[in-house]
Amino acid sequence: MNNFKKQEWKPGNMLYPVPAVMVSCAKPGQKPNIITVAWAGTICSDPVMLSISVRKERFSHEIISETGEFVVNLTTKDLCRAADFCGVRSGRDVDKFKEMKLTPLKSSRISAPGIAESPVNIECRVVEVKELGSHDMFIARVEAVTVDERFMDASGRFKLDDARLVAYSHGEYFELGEKIGKFGFSVAKRHV
Repeated sequence: MNNFKKQEWKPGNMLYPVPAVMVSCAKPGQKPNIITVAWAGTICSDPVMLSISVRKERFSHEIISETGEFVVNLTTKDLCRAADFCGVRSGRDVDKFKEMKLTPLKSSRISAPGIAESPVNIECRVVEVKELGSHDMFIARVEAVTVDERFMDASGRFKLDDARLVAYSHGEYFELGEKIGKFGFSVAKRHV
């Protein structure tokens, strides 16, 4: 017999781990900005859409609301310090690209730049904003994706696992680790 002991806590956001991504955005003629977001996710595959949730008082909220564009940049172990910095400093006070020695990457379908050092840049155009309370959810259509050729193998397969991606869990950052399965492995036929 299993003897599980549980405690009930007040409602809270305990859906961890989540991706720690850097979202870049820019108003025309102004320096671009970066905000680190842990509340980002895939919401639709056809059309390809994702969402990010941003506090209303954040500088990037104003930029994204005005321009309707942003780029989601995946974060790696090498970018973890920059991701943390971009999450705790305001673009009103500091040029985050300059301070973290990051390179703005011209996007192909939108005006907002990506981050060249990121292995994946997902260009997004806002289609809807949901006012939720402390955060607004920006629902966006994915317009284009660029990937770093360093992670392409000889057969043209993108080896994202080699990028050393970072996840965020309850106030801490973790590098993704060992693969323990793949989609459908629980029902795949086994070779005898």
